[in-house]
Formats: sequence, structure tokens, C-alpha cells
Amino acid sequence: MEQNTNLKELEQRLGYQFQNLNYLETALTHSSYANEMKKSVSSNERQEFLGDAVLSIIVSDYLFNTFHLAEGDLTKLRAAMVCEKSLFEFSEELGLGQFLKLGRGEEMMGGRTRPSILADAFEAVLAAIYLDGGIEPARKLVLGFVVDLLENKGRFAFTDYKTMLQEIIQKNPEERLTYALVEESGPDHNKRFVVEVHLNSNVIGQGVGGSKKSAEQAAAKEALKLMGQL
Repeated sequence: MEQNTNLKELEQRLGYQFQNLNYLETALTHSSYANEMKKSVSSNERQEFLGDAVLSIIVSDYLFNTFHLAEGDLTKLRAAMVCEKSLFEFSEELGLGQFLKLGRGEEMMGGRTRPSILADAFEAVLAAIYLDGGIEPARKLVLGFVVDLLENKGRFAFTDYKTMLQEIIQKNPEERLTYALVEESGPDHNKRFVVEVHLNSNVIGQGVGGSKKSAEQAAAKEALKLMGQL
């Protein structure tokens, strides 16, 4: 009865009510606990595997649709979002440690506060929500942390110059912003792109990069400098 009460409290923190609490119970079961049980008990390792994939697609989709960044920058940003440190912080905010089922040895070694265990538990809980309710409640949980991390904690040193420029130009609806590839050279493994950004018919910036997206970012940065915004 106490365990169910605890799970209800965790559901409130997660903002999600399970149809099948077994998914959540499994997500909170560390392998050290499962190994000590005489009866067959599943640990959270399989759900952790699934949660890792669900987390990656949710974060990738959000970053792709939110930021006009080159592939390399998106990859770095996603890696920062889904690294152990970030997942540990998410787990800490939820207080997942107090709900975990740990073996005696792991309990004595401070497993409830160990970053690797808490990071894995977050992925397993995410998988539990996905298995029980699908991608949308899983997305809601993840983005609640990711958006806060991006907007409020200032950890990530990147600037989306294209979005900055677009937001400035949008204040004048009659103005039209476009990007034009004016040069492409070099072998496939070492490409060089030159892009111009046009305001109506006027060139307001030019950028060079190893991809079209990075060249566009460089062009937008130059345009912002020209406009006195940087």
C-alpha cells in the first residue's frame, strides 16, 4: 500500500497518470534489487534502452524545428541535452532517487544519489510513460526540462543568428528575407559554401561555411553586425 502511495506521489511530479503502474514500477527497479530477489523481477535496463531512443527523437525533433543550426551544432546541442549530467539534473528535480528500489549493497554505497543510476532511471521512467501513453505525454515530460535548460540556465554557448535576424525583420511585414547559395566548391569531404542573405533585393550579409546551414548562420551574423544588433 505504501509503495502505491509513493507511486501516486511520483505520478503527480511527472504530471502523468499511468493506466498500468507496472511500467513505472519496473522503471524504478535497479538491477541490484532485481538480482537480490528470489522471484523473477525485471530491472529497468530494457526500459532504459527504449527511453534513450525516445529521448533522442523528442530532443532531435524539438531542436530541428526550433533552431536554424547546422547539423554539427544540432548534434552537439542534442548531446548536451541528453548527457548523463543533464539527465541526472532532471531526475534530481523529480526526486527520483527516493522512489528507487535498490539492492542492499547499492543502497549502502549511496546509489540513490549516484548520477549514473539516476540518469538511467530517468530514461526508464520516460520509456514507462511512452509504453503506457504514447509519444505525446513523453514529449511533454522531456520538453518541460529541455526548454527550461535552454532558456533559463544559459549553459549552452551558441547563438542562432538566423532566428535573431528573422525576428527583427518580421517587425516589418512588407520586408522579405531570403538566403541564396552563390558558390560551392571543394571535394565532398571538405566542402566550402558561400551564402548571401538578401533583404528584398539587397545583399545585407555574406557568410562562408562547411555546410549551407553554417554559411547561412555566418551570413545572418554579418547582417546583424551591419544593422548594429551585435
